[in-house]
Amino acid sequence: FRSGNRCAKFFVAVFIPILAAVCSGCSLHSEQSYDKNGVAMDTAVYLKATGEESKEAVEEGFARIRELDKLASSRRSDSDISRIRAAAGKDYVQVDPAIYEMVEFAKNYSEKSQGAWDITTGVLTDLWGIGTDKQHIPTEAEVAAAESLVNYKDILLRSEDHGIMLAKAGMSLDLGGIAKGFAVDEVRRIYEKHHIKDGLINLGASSMFAFGKNQKGGDWRIGIKHPRSDAKDVYLGVVSVSDENISTSGDYERFFVQDGVRYHHIFDPKTGYPARSGVMSDSVLVAADVEHGGMLSDMLTTILFVLGPEKGMAFLNGLDGVEGEITSTDGTVYVSDGFRSHLSDVNGDFHYSE
Repeated sequence: FRSGNRCAKFFVAVFIPILAAVCSGCSLHSEQSYDKNGVAMDTAVYLKATGEESKEAVEEGFARIRELDKLASSRRSDSDISRIRAAAGKDYVQVDPAIYEMVEFAKNYSEKSQGAWDITTGVLTDLWGIGTDKQHIPTEAEVAAAESLVNYKDILLRSEDHGIMLAKAGMSLDLGGIAKGFAVDEVRRIYEKHHIKDGLINLGASSMFAFGKNQKGGDWRIGIKHPRSDAKDVYLGVVSVSDENISTSGDYERFFVQDGVRYHHIFDPKTGYPARSGVMSDSVLVAADVEHGGMLSDMLTTILFVLGPEKGMAFLNGLDGVEGEITSTDGTVYVSDGFRSHLSDVNGDFHYSE
């Protein structure tokens, strides 16, 4: 949640074509349905539910998303994330259980990914300012200084009181690659409490969960944005989803181009620079019965992007209940067998790997 208003408006623009792909051809459903649009967590949010308690589910879901936004926003001085940053190198900060759960989960996957994923990149996000009116290419010395403050091993956790401390002064957390997924998990629990069987939870198209079927009785059809087209109705492909999490990341979400080089918001924690792994987009599906599926799908899209096509697919194939695709900068689509069965209408600009 580090982007300013300019970035928030961009995410709304990205959201509209995805929503159009989801809802085109919808017909009236015999059961009660309720849907709502809004902006939270610096992204467009769309919640839809079908059932007797659909309105209650959607309104409670929005309320929970806004609560999480207040806790995780780096732009609020009173948020848990800002308080952790202010106390870095000094003391533990007692945080909301939701923040503790996110940070603990993130640190665990930093170990599993051998540092390809690291939420202590907050200092890099601030330094580069990508997606804000302060975006620029920092000097090598500035990157080196910031990079010295990036290390997930310096996240200290105290479970008995949900205390978190960053070991070095100047360190900062960035939950932008996991908090929306956590919010999807939270709203999903709310939907289940209200007995929702069909519906959609969509946080900016980057983090989603599709319940059951759409209003025509078929799977939800989610368009994956074409990474190099700004047109609203041009997609890389369409994914059919039912009772699954789906997340997408790409180098087109927040970026600027200087001297012919694209500088995007997905950083390689080991270099301090935007990842140069040969990836421009990736998408992940996580089955409904996988614990923390929203967080996992959200986070994995960053991990795969940093690892690159070959290492990324190897990492993905080692996980149960997870499928995905990685689109390289040369237009090659690397895809797991399970994801390929969900993917259709692949744009002619792309081709499957052999």
